[in-house]
Amino acid sequence: MAAVFFVSVTMLFLDFAGVWHGWFGWMAKIQFVPAVLALNVAVVVGLVLLTLLCGRVYCSVICPLGVFQDVASRLGGSFKKNRFRYSPALSWLRYAVLVVFIVASVAGFISWAGLVEPYSAYGRMVSNLFAPLYRWGNNLLAYWAERADSYAFYETDVWLKGLSTFVVAVATFAVLAVLAWRNGRTYCNTICPVGTVLGFLSRYAWLRPVIDTSKCVNCNLCERNCKSSCIDIKARRIDYSRCVACMDCIAKCPKGAIRYAHPKTVGVQEASSRRPDNTRRSFLTVASLFAVGTWVRAQEKKVDGGLAAIEEKKVPERKVPLKPAGAKGLRHFTAHCTACQLCVSACPNGVLRPSSALGTWMQPEMSYERGYCRPECVRCSEVCPTGAIRPITVPDKSSVQIGHAVFHAENCIVNTDGVECGNCARHCPSGAILMVPSVEGKPDSLKLPVVNEERCIGCGACEYLCPARPFSAIHVEGHEVHSLI
Repeated sequence: MAAVFFVSVTMLFLDFAGVWHGWFGWMAKIQFVPAVLALNVAVVVGLVLLTLLCGRVYCSVICPLGVFQDVASRLGGSFKKNRFRYSPALSWLRYAVLVVFIVASVAGFISWAGLVEPYSAYGRMVSNLFAPLYRWGNNLLAYWAERADSYAFYETDVWLKGLSTFVVAVATFAVLAVLAWRNGRTYCNTICPVGTVLGFLSRYAWLRPVIDTSKCVNCNLCERNCKSSCIDIKARRIDYSRCVACMDCIAKCPKGAIRYAHPKTVGVQEASSRRPDNTRRSFLTVASLFAVGTWVRAQEKKVDGGLAAIEEKKVPERKVPLKPAGAKGLRHFTAHCTACQLCVSACPNGVLRPSSALGTWMQPEMSYERGYCRPECVRCSEVCPTGAIRPITVPDKSSVQIGHAVFHAENCIVNTDGVECGNCARHCPSGAILMVPSVEGKPDSLKLPVVNEERCIGCGACEYLCPARPFSAIHVEGHEVHSLI
């Protein structure tokens, strides 16, 4: 089950075609913090009851960051066996991080709190580190398929969506990999706020790994193989707040002195949690997913017909950042988004990227240098697990005004080059742009665009398709509160 959840959640961030979301998108919405932010009471209650019944099953099976640590820990264990030791819990650190996480979330700094939130941290790692490798591998297959007259694969662009987010993803990967390689589940039991909450509940779990003192011979194998470092074999005690129900202790005990049961049925001092899971022995095969296409470079079109170089567009300065339809506005989006980057990975139009602003750091915002927000696309609202982007239908999206276009006459090629254009008006899906003569009283003069702000929905088609370089002659300014037109 852990392997199924791990691979499926990982593919949600890798699958640029959107096929995986139709089958397994619900796996992102049952993650603990996204479910809390989305006010998904049924999921939260279900996870709490699961923990009270079986212990921290969520941490060992459902949470992708927890399974990722198990992968790294298993790789480290292949070089050194029986390497763990019992260590006292750092309760002061665990609860201090939890308090800071809650305060930051309530104060509106959820993107900063998301730095230690397990699902979002894993999402940033996959979307920034592993997704480029996956797409390069796809582009290699597309290259071979094209030469075999096959269209089973198609090339996609690979580009750095945000430098600061990339640096955070690299740092997160390095820290977690080293900690898990050396000490197993250190992050889960000292930093992770979800682990702290579920650890408190798991103390009262009905089923736990229980030490039968009449059979135990103090061989220490259970303690030395516990990646949570929560088994004190001298005291015959298990710290249930840190046990993630991996069942490694049960598998290693040569005397069958540890069972998964209710403590009263065994008649011993203490116990821990969770039913056996024999499928957790195949993580090396899962790790091979990360190696796809590591040596292939994505090719981007840099010339127009092979004759003239294409100058890349620069991002305009927007007074108000753009948020997708369904976000309701800046306040709602900022208060709910944990910056997991799932919508950034899933966006087929390339308009979402992480913010570098201090208050909304790493939270997605829209920009139209690589595409525009097509009125018929609602992918981001379908995949968002936290409710930051509420579900929206295609007909409704065409009537949501997320911003309005602003014309800059000094950049328009009608004025700079003296040529006819009209590209912005021709491609405006809402008919909000009208071309009028540039010289009053001369209907035959070159025409310039005029924007009807009441009809504009802020899709960015005009900005993206404007031929002016490096800045478009028309850009979209965001609205703090979205409205219907």
